[in-house]
Order: sequence, then structure tokens, then C-alpha cells
Amino acid sequence: MLKPLVGPKLNSTIPVAHLKIRGAALLVAFPEADHRNAYTALQTAAAREKFSGEVAVVWEDPQGRTRFIAAAPLHPFFQVVNYGQLRAQVNGTIEI
Repeated sequence: MLKPLVGPKLNSTIPVAHLKIRGAALLVAFPEADHRNAYTALQTAAAREKFSGEVAVVWEDPQGRTRFIAAAPLHPFFQVVNYGQLRAQVNGTIEI
């Protein structure tokens, strides 16, 4: 189960936004580094938590551009939304 975003941030705790996009569940995570490994770990953690939707990892590069790792069908969504819009939707955390 996703936990409410409260308390101090732990190294293995990542802020997430649990979204519904056209009725489909999407879990967007915001790791600070090691994005590819975070994506793999997020998939495992989401399955452990019985989350059946899609997962994505999003970050902002040094030039301020939104970068992401997600399933190919989600690419059009992440290509038009900006990092700030997504980050503002954070509503929980997940342990990886």
C-alpha cells in the first residue's frame, strides 16, 4: 500500500504520484539518482504492493528538461507534461 508523504526521507524511500490517466493507473516515481536501477526496483516494489498499473521514473536533467523511463505507450504523455506539473502531484512514497 502506498504510504502518505510524511516524516523524514529515507534513502530507500522515493516520492511517488499515483495518477489515473484516461482511467489507467500510473505510478510515477521521482528518484534522485540511478534512474535505470530505480525503474527496475520500482517495478518490483509496485508488484510487491499489488499495484497492477504502469510505472514510470521521472527526473529533471541539468538543463531543466523532463526525462523519463516508462513503457513505450506512455511516451507521448511524458513528452508533453513537464517535471513541475508531475512533481506537484506527489501524494505518497514507496520503499524500494
